Amino acid sequence: MSQDPRLQKLLPTWQDSSGNALSCHEKIKVLNENLAELMEQAQDALEDALLMGADEAQVRQCLHALVDALENPYDG
Repeated sequence: MSQDPRLQKLLPTWQDSSGNALSCHEKIKVLNENLAELMEQAQDALEDALLMGADEAQVRQCLHALVDALENPYDG
């Protein structure tokens, strides 16, 4: 998979809830692929919005709010 250089700068060293780095290459691969897909979708959404005349700052705020609204289904 060819990754966007912007994504390369964003990819973290994935950690477990104790702060230990994940070592399973397959898990890291899946997490990185998920982020790549999200970035592509968000980029497409931003471009569509701009082409339709939406305010860029508002679209970015909405995307941030969307991430903040995600829920952890495994929490308690």
